[in-house]
Amino acid sequence: MKTISSIDFSGMYSDSLADRKAVAAEIRKACLDNGFFYLTNTDIADSERHAILKAAEFFFALPETEKLKVNKENSRAGRGYERMGGQRLEAGTKPDLKEGFVMGTHLPEDDYRVVAGWLQHGPNVWPQGMDDWRFILEHYHGRMIELARRVMAAIALSLDVDETYFDDALVDSIATIRLLHYPPQSRTAGPDERGAGAHTDWGAITILLQDGVGGLQVRDGEDRWIDAPPMDGAFIVNLGDLIPRWTNGLYRSTVHRVINRSGRERYSVPFFFDGRGDYVSAPIPSCLSEGEAPKFAPLSVNEHLAEMFRSTELS
Repeated sequence: MKTISSIDFSGMYSDSLADRKAVAAEIRKACLDNGFFYLTNTDIADSERHAILKAAEFFFALPETEKLKVNKENSRAGRGYERMGGQRLEAGTKPDLKEGFVMGTHLPEDDYRVVAGWLQHGPNVWPQGMDDWRFILEHYHGRMIELARRVMAAIALSLDVDETYFDDALVDSIATIRLLHYPPQSRTAGPDERGAGAHTDWGAITILLQDGVGGLQVRDGEDRWIDAPPMDGAFIVNLGDLIPRWTNGLYRSTVHRVINRSGRERYSVPFFFDGRGDYVSAPIPSCLSEGEAPKFAPLSVNEHLAEMFRSTELS
């Protein structure tokens, strides 16, 4: 059975283009395989990973009445607390057995993008009296933006274009963190119960931090589920649905799900890096054979994300 590739990312911090291209070559292999890979030896410290996971545990241990004071349903930008069972990612299953907290790049209400109603643009909402907790999230958010830009540079190199190729798409990119809590599923749970139903991610890339519990599974090309267990000091990176649009289907996004049968509480922190809201996708020239037509119609990031949200959120 296939496994998830592990890629040493240290070469992307080198001044040597050859070192950076060596990392990109490994990323290309993983992206042509299943679009998932472990990323080791980044510049994110163990202390930073530990702090954000502890922040997740702390928030979800709060009484429900406190969490609902920052209810995501009251935010036009989709920020704040996402109630247990507030999303169904896989049609035909029960609502996902998870709860979350969403934050992203803060924009004031009078910012032109907020006024225009751009999806996932607006102010963050924060629990009162938790300034240290807020600092941990804001710090981690900034560090993830730095890492995501470097990952996108590696993906560009993997496609035989300059590592700055995606810079225009990533100016003012939608960049969101979700703290997630998955309670243990009952051992008698039916086949239609998931922590997170089978889905692909919607944006450009996701950088996932897992705790030590596990439960993430990735579907391979033969319709089998591959476990993606936690790896000490590593992130999991996966491609979202925008990457196939940008690569004309050369790279693909891969279906994955979470089923928490561990008997323990599971916490994870995905970081979603989606591109600028009004960026309209176009295939990378190096991904088109001579005379090959684009497989996808032009679509802005905002338009794509809006359609995906409509298809998965519960009323």
